[in-house]
Amino acid sequence: MTEVVKVGILGMAGVLVAVQLRAEKKEYGIYIGVAVGILIFGYALRQFEAVLGQFERLKTYLGAGESYLSVLLKVIGITYICEFSAGICKDAGYGTISEQIEILGKLSVMFAGLPILFAVIEQLQSFMS
Repeated sequence: MTEVVKVGILGMAGVLVAVQLRAEKKEYGIYIGVAVGILIFGYALRQFEAVLGQFERLKTYLGAGESYLSVLLKVIGITYICEFSAGICKDAGYGTISEQIEILGKLSVMFAGLPILFAVIEQLQSFMS
């Protein structure tokens, strides 16, 4: 919990500095925003390592369903990277590029989930026959 508070304070401090600098030179505010975003992203990656450890533990219980976890991890990664990239583009004033990144993310998540959909369809067909 204290880690989340630290990240929140870092984010708010970064925004306050960016707002102050944006009044003088807009690009400085963008640079500060990107730098703070990268710092928070780096922290999130460290937290993600802990989550991966728990996924490894979960794999031992799933056995054959292990492939579903890899799809879940891909979807989480795609979502986070696209959200982060789109946010930076939106903050920089490039809303159109931000929207295109979000569309790419949605399509990528859909394609990453197709193997699970096919597995469900195969299960349904095996029950029907």
